Amino acid sequence: MLSNNQINQYKNDGYVIPDFKMPEDVLLKIEKRHNDLLNKHPEFKNYCPAVLSYDEGFIDFCKNEKILDYVSQLIGPDFALWNSSFFAKPPIDGHATPWHQDGQYWPIRPLATCTVWLAVDDSTPENGCLKFIKGSHIDQKLKSHNENNSKNLTLNQELANEEFDETEAVNLVLDRGQISLHDVYLVHGSEANNSPKARRAITMRFMPTTSIFDHQLVKDKKMFSKLNASKYSDRKIYHMRGNDISGKNNLTYI
Repeated sequence: MLSNNQINQYKNDGYVIPDFKMPEDVLLKIEKRHNDLLNKHPEFKNYCPAVLSYDEGFIDFCKNEKILDYVSQLIGPDFALWNSSFFAKPPIDGHATPWHQDGQYWPIRPLATCTVWLAVDDSTPENGCLKFIKGSHIDQKLKSHNENNSKNLTLNQELANEEFDETEAVNLVLDRGQISLHDVYLVHGSEANNSPKARRAITMRFMPTTSIFDHQLVKDKKMFSKLNASKYSDRKIYHMRGNDISGKNNLTYI
């Protein structure tokens, strides 16, 4: 479980690194599933925005009881998993992720998500580790983003320069198997991987069921047509713990 100090760090800084390490045998299973995914879908060499849409077996890694305990401490006892992404970031030509807030392109109302970020490889500044701006989530507001369709980026929404100070960035250095948890409004990004070492990571996106994943909102072309919002309109929302408090999420039980 998270200590009171760790919970307060999440509230104040927007992220926390718990005392947890995914077992090596599980990491090997993740690697195998990812290799199988790439054999079928080489277009995901750098980034797969929704692995559960292609291999629902990835959900087994998201149901780790210790991870679910951490999430429940941060967003409450009633929550669902609405997505899992794989950032492969291969050696030499691993794409950068621009500075952004996750909620800029998520159809969740009211906006609320705790993201678990699992390092499948050691994550360091040399291979493009995640970077955070501490406390950038405090006002719980979305900041101004611009569209950037560079082929060398994993996402096409980039935070406007005037919205943050990059000199305040903190590197999220993790060993293989470690995790971080971060708030939906936290400003973050990562550099390209020009090193000879991969920097694979899988994310798990959990939302409290007091919120609604609005499938109809995705059909608002004015809002979502330019966003890299993969298969949101038919996205399954998986029950993890508790009840669907909103009563409108049509949860999938697995």
